[in-house]
Amino acid sequence: MDRRSFLSSKIRTSTFRTNTSLFPYSPPLGNSEISHLLKRILFGVKQSDLAKLKGKTLDEILELLLTEEPIPQAPVNNYNDTTYTDPNVQLGQSWVNASLDGNNTFRRNTSLKSWWTGLMLNQSTSIHEKMILFWHNHFATEIVDINDPRYSYKHHMLLRKLALGNFKTLIKEITIDPGMLRYLNGYLNNKTSPDENYARELQELFTLGKGPKSNYTENDVKQAARVLTGYTVNSTTISSSFDPNKHDSGDKQFSAFYNNAIIKGKTGASGASELDELINIIFQQSETSLYICRKLYRFFIYYEIDDATEANVIAPLATIFRNSNYEIKPVLKALFSSEHFFDPVNKACLIKSPIDLCVGLCREFNISFPISTDIINHYYMHDYIRTQASNMQQNVGDPPSVAGWPAYHQEPQYHEIWINADTLPRRNQFCDTMISNGYTRNGKKINIDIISFVDSLPNPSDPNILINDSLSLIYAIEVSQDVKVFLKSILLSGQTTDSYWTGAWNTYKSNTTIAANRTIVLTRLQAMFKYLMNLPEYQLS
Repeated sequence: MDRRSFLSSKIRTSTFRTNTSLFPYSPPLGNSEISHLLKRILFGVKQSDLAKLKGKTLDEILELLLTEEPIPQAPVNNYNDTTYTDPNVQLGQSWVNASLDGNNTFRRNTSLKSWWTGLMLNQSTSIHEKMILFWHNHFATEIVDINDPRYSYKHHMLLRKLALGNFKTLIKEITIDPGMLRYLNGYLNNKTSPDENYARELQELFTLGKGPKSNYTENDVKQAARVLTGYTVNSTTISSSFDPNKHDSGDKQFSAFYNNAIIKGKTGASGASELDELINIIFQQSETSLYICRKLYRFFIYYEIDDATEANVIAPLATIFRNSNYEIKPVLKALFSSEHFFDPVNKACLIKSPIDLCVGLCREFNISFPISTDIINHYYMHDYIRTQASNMQQNVGDPPSVAGWPAYHQEPQYHEIWINADTLPRRNQFCDTMISNGYTRNGKKINIDIISFVDSLPNPSDPNILINDSLSLIYAIEVSQDVKVFLKSILLSGQTTDSYWTGAWNTYKSNTTIAANRTIVLTRLQAMFKYLMNLPEYQLS
């Protein structure tokens, strides 16, 4: 039974997708299960990722996958050229602490995005980079609106530091982060001119959501805004501070939703402690843990949360979250080690985001980029990948609003929003480009070296094994036998015997310098993989 038939039968015979729970998954882990886990946790799956995990238990695998990446080197000036020279930063030197002028803002913004894309392309076998994207969407800021890449870099590094840490700590640090203060006008919020932007998003988007049980009031927004008065930013040091003279020192009365809590007004430096009290009353609401667990579920598992999933998965996850004092790792470990995660209905059911597609393709085919010492081309090739994802409606660093990308929150379509009449052709065009001529700049090229990819497989001379191994690496789903037959017909150039491909491959391998032999296997492989990446199943994770 293929995937479409399987899902259709589930829909016809049941009112819910599955009743599996957080009960630990116990069957042996095969390549299919490990691949499923990695495709959700990483951007694409490399053969080296699978090899690293082979033979390990699920606990051992998750211990590795939930390990933080090391702190990366800061982004550098890659943009000096014949038309522009940054007066404050030399080529190859970091700009993150250098003064800014109007001529280099855009260039540094682009440098930041290229650097970030490079970190995703070069991620280790860790969920860290995927979690940074998750929090970037959750605490969405727009680099173009902040309009100072130094703030955006510092904001990014905060997400990087706490991506797998404590959510309650992350909320506090985000609240006083200079980039967020600038983005949502928190630095303008003072006792004589209250600004409710951040106070509203803190509750509506960052902690409690807008669900039927999130019954905070408009007055709660106003009271929270009063608590948050007095924070300022320093555009020289790119830091924030608390100014008691701008703080509203009156008492703040909250609604019955917050158990009629009162935050007593404080004067002087102690006024800053009101923020801790505000966070505490928000985190006393069980809806906070439920809301965050739902967002994690939709990002990593599936967009639909029915009654069975709410009861069997979300509620228990939220309990783990609260009992661990809002540590993020225990929630992720419980989710990814559960029978629910490995339930067949939860495999190959997510549509890849543009970042997943573009970065994932580069990683799974092990595309080679210019070395880091070739600074200009290194950054520009990374930015090409970022630009392609942007053309498909996911511009990393610049989500469309403070709510993030609609595919992660917009009912009822959710991730189906990624695919439309404009984006699907762009996805196919990107795949077609990378499997054929690739992208060339300054004499440097990035593309899929499909012969090297196939040569790294266990038995590329056997067309049946080659097709099965290729599918298991780049697909999250089993395909029909008819598809496999058609794929083999491409390798065999329409012939009927397997030896037609075996002979062509072995002839090429016997002397790889003969161009004609290489062309024969190259054109067949390119045609087969182009077909593979243009099938709808390639869009699934």
